[in-house]
Amino acid sequence: MPKLTTPDDLTALRGRKQQAMRVAAATTTQVYVGMGTCGIAAGARETLNAIKEELERRHIGATVSMVGCIGMCVKEPLVDIQQAGKPRVTYANIVPERVPRLIEEHLINGRPVKEWCVGRLPSE
Repeated sequence: MPKLTTPDDLTALRGRKQQAMRVAAATTTQVYVGMGTCGIAAGARETLNAIKEELERRHIGATVSMVGCIGMCVKEPLVDIQQAGKPRVTYANIVPERVPRLIEEHLINGRPVKEWCVGRLPSE
């Protein structure tokens, strides 16, 4: 990456990154794991690793990202799944033992796991 030397360079970089994020959201599956201190204390690191392992095991191409606090500390570990053209779904209490079912139901069968779902945001 070239060195940023002016505010205009930063603005241009920001625009390119925002465009890349819009393209990714429109074309791929993204999994977000809340990794604030509350999430980490509740086992989010283990959940993150379990998600990566399950996706790899099943040969599912998805982007897995660590994000900060999602906002419902009592429901940690929290996981959001955003598939292109579908609502973003937030899941609560996703411990490693729940990951295989989550991947099977939501990503493979296209059915969110309702009993673990705590929110949905419509797709843009």
